[in-house]
Amino acid sequence: MKRGIATYADILEIEKAPLEDYHLPQNTYELLRQGVDRNPQKAALKFFLQGTDHEKHESYTYAAFLEAVHQTANMFWDLGIQNDGVVSYILPNLPETFFTYFGGEAAGIVGAINPLLEPQQIADILNASETKVLVTLAPFPKTDLWQKVDSIRKQVPSLKTILTIDLGTHLSGIKKLIVKLVTSTKSIQKVAGQKVLDFHKTLKKYPKHKLDFDREITPDTIASYFHTGGTTGLPKIAQHTHYNEVFNAWSIFRNLERDENWVFFCGLPLFHVNGITVTGLGPFMEGVTVVLGTPQGYRGEGVLPNFWKIVETYKITFFSGVPTVYQYLLSLPLNGENISSLQFAICGAAPMPKNVFNEFQEKSGVKIIEGYGLTEGNCASAINPPSGLKKVGSVGFRIPFQQMDVMMLDENGAFERRAEPDETGVIALKGGNVFPGYKDEQHNQGIWIEVEGENWLNTGDLGYKDTENYFWLTGRKKELIIRGGHNIDPKIIEDPLHLHPSIAFAAAIGKPDVKVGELPVAYVQLKEGEQATEEELMEYATKHITERAAIPKKIYLINEMPLTAIGKIFKPALLSLEIKAVIEMELVNLGIRELAEVNVGRHKTKGQMAHISIVSSTHITKEVEAKISERLGNYSFAYDVVFS
Repeated sequence: MKRGIATYADILEIEKAPLEDYHLPQNTYELLRQGVDRNPQKAALKFFLQGTDHEKHESYTYAAFLEAVHQTANMFWDLGIQNDGVVSYILPNLPETFFTYFGGEAAGIVGAINPLLEPQQIADILNASETKVLVTLAPFPKTDLWQKVDSIRKQVPSLKTILTIDLGTHLSGIKKLIVKLVTSTKSIQKVAGQKVLDFHKTLKKYPKHKLDFDREITPDTIASYFHTGGTTGLPKIAQHTHYNEVFNAWSIFRNLERDENWVFFCGLPLFHVNGITVTGLGPFMEGVTVVLGTPQGYRGEGVLPNFWKIVETYKITFFSGVPTVYQYLLSLPLNGENISSLQFAICGAAPMPKNVFNEFQEKSGVKIIEGYGLTEGNCASAINPPSGLKKVGSVGFRIPFQQMDVMMLDENGAFERRAEPDETGVIALKGGNVFPGYKDEQHNQGIWIEVEGENWLNTGDLGYKDTENYFWLTGRKKELIIRGGHNIDPKIIEDPLHLHPSIAFAAAIGKPDVKVGELPVAYVQLKEGEQATEEELMEYATKHITERAAIPKKIYLINEMPLTAIGKIFKPALLSLEIKAVIEMELVNLGIRELAEVNVGRHKTKGQMAHISIVSSTHITKEVEAKISERLGNYSFAYDVVFS
């Protein structure tokens, strides 16, 4: 067992030797080979299809895993993915997803796409990345991935081959027979210049003992594309180099007390950097076992209800989750399960409410490690020390060999000075994990801060570093509520609300207002079985929110907080509700509410945008039309009006 990081001095000790002395793999293929060389016959990956039948699983040794990657890479190379060609995947969590990722990076560039996106968004990303080969699911009961792909495949001229994975290959017995009877691929239509091939049948044609092509993969070679910047808008594609991925996986795992008997549970989606890096690249580099739990991960039927049983069955050492996972597990009492193997868990993607953090550790005995990262930094940039003092609410120390600091910027976003300890500014990063930029150059405007002749990544996150070198986040600059020129950090509202014993999650946003631009409002989801009224919560907020201007004008109780696919609170959905309410109020004042339909969504260039459709009527005159424009013109959101 190798000791992990306990204090900031441990990071400095690691950095005494130059990074070159650690002999990092040159690319992700070498990273995988390093894990294989540790013990070729050890289980690299175990996969179970159903949470309700989690004991039944498939297993791949490191040697077999590498053979599958060889075959996949050779297949992609033969299909035209050579050096800078792009193979994208729209897949749930499957062994084939890992094979596609590693094989795609060995042959060319791999692009990860969120399967939950709408078809047109998927088409835009495929075109922006110039995808040549796409890997997705074949038609299968209760899945819609093929239907999505089929509806947009003609819109992607670069797409030459679609490889389909039959989920039925992971079934056995009567279930496999039934699915085969009700599923047919004969209806797949032909498209000129585009092949549709079966992934597994095609894979068998290619050698598995080595890469059947010569390719120089340098550390600076582009390895992957990750779509970022939300679920709508013009595709914003972050490029990662092989060095970004290798360095980040290596640096993250210097924090841990590494042990060859580790078993990691992967429940986060493999289209996201957290799932790929923390429960993929890192573990495979270290030669430990990864348990892949259902195609849907934590969302899979029976996964969370049986989570403690899964831990006991596979002797799970580690898992990475988001606050919603921990909130659910708090309501799942242990029923005699032996979870003594479980040493620690990472919480990322969204801030963990302090009461959830403390209660989970107390009830389970499992250490939670909070971290911080972003797609542009490959995955993780800061982690609380697993072996040392974990300050609840802090994201911990920077990772070894990555620079991280707080910068004070002028009104134009230019560097003024480094922040003093405990002084809030903009978090900036520099190091091997920081990406080279977005694929489209227009997205690179303003993302770098020139500091003493060197470029640092402007994360857009606000925070500070305390006197012991722990970093603390105070909010997203772009999420600030601006009330009459006064900046309100949503955390000033959310943190006190999270201390209320009945509240599970709280989100504060700015409601559009004519006079002051934005007014703070809050949305609240209660814990299961708890009761509270909006009036009671408003009274609580008034007493506990210290900044008078930040006291919300309204608190809304909702049954379920809108979340992204990885468990972050999706504030644009809440903002849409507020914009719609404001417009409807204005239409009521004009006396035409019953004639109008209002929809709010995201526009690819204008951000949050309202669409107002009004039924033609003698009451709708040019004067009224002018009044609509006059009233809505007082707000900052975009809108259009259509008379039908």
